Amino acid sequence: MPELPEVEVVRAGLEPAVTGATAASVTVFDERSLRRHEGPSEDFIDRLTGRTFLTPQRRGKFMWLPLADSAEGHDEALVTHLGMSGQVLLRDRNTDDRLTRIRIELDHPDHGALRLNFVDQRIFGSMAIDSMLPSVDQPAFAVPSQVAHIARDPLDPYFDDAKFLRALKAKRTTVKRALLDQTLVSGIGNIYADEALWAAQVHYNQPTESLSRAKAVLLLAEAREVFAKALAEGGTSFDTQYLNVNGESGYFAHSLNVYGQQGRECPRCGREVVREQFMNRGSHFCKFCQRVRGSAAR
Repeated sequence: MPELPEVEVVRAGLEPAVTGATAASVTVFDERSLRRHEGPSEDFIDRLTGRTFLTPQRRGKFMWLPLADSAEGHDEALVTHLGMSGQVLLRDRNTDDRLTRIRIELDHPDHGALRLNFVDQRIFGSMAIDSMLPSVDQPAFAVPSQVAHIARDPLDPYFDDAKFLRALKAKRTTVKRALLDQTLVSGIGNIYADEALWAAQVHYNQPTESLSRAKAVLLLAEAREVFAKALAEGGTSFDTQYLNVNGESGYFAHSLNVYGQQGRECPRCGREVVREQFMNRGSHFCKFCQRVRGSAAR
């Protein structure tokens, strides 16, 4: 599933081509990609056609394109979630993509006629027009109602480190489960959780209440570091299910230390990386470098 770096790469790629563009026409090929939209495809098409997009925004794995004021006067946005295999591809008007579920023809004052294709092989992703609400922790900043429950991510300039550390300590769960809880911290999925935990030398099953403050601070720093590295390499692609807006793969898969590396040597100690079943997926780690530790010092 695309995580924060992949969604941010898509958002940044869309920004110059979409900001200020108008939706000249909208075609819905598969209504299953509107599962989060309240209303039929005709409503989605009518409400989006003729609207002008503002600068794309993101929180965690959610991305949205704010829309210029509606006829009713309330703020709305086109919310996109990539799900497992969703892609948002920028094309010229003559380029088609297989498995396109939604197509938006764009007119941009500088770039001319463009085409935005929402492609989704497994159809777990979605698009929806949603109303905007004031953010709980920053009322001057609006977010779509579907995103209101999502916490800020570690790259957000308004992310509150102290608040996160307190909440992590009080969570009474294991540390990887906490990292995957999007109401606590957003944008971290299985890949980057495993990579950050390896970098901080923390076992995925370490109880949060026994994690020392120093380790928690280090873990947060390592999560930011792995995000920064992944962004620099265009995200992580194992196949064609994640592509940037130009249809190109990211290269961070070549820099992974433990995720998907079971059976190989740990880059730090040389012992074998293992994979264990975890929440209907897997956790990849080094048994020697990442051990469950005793209670944190008081």
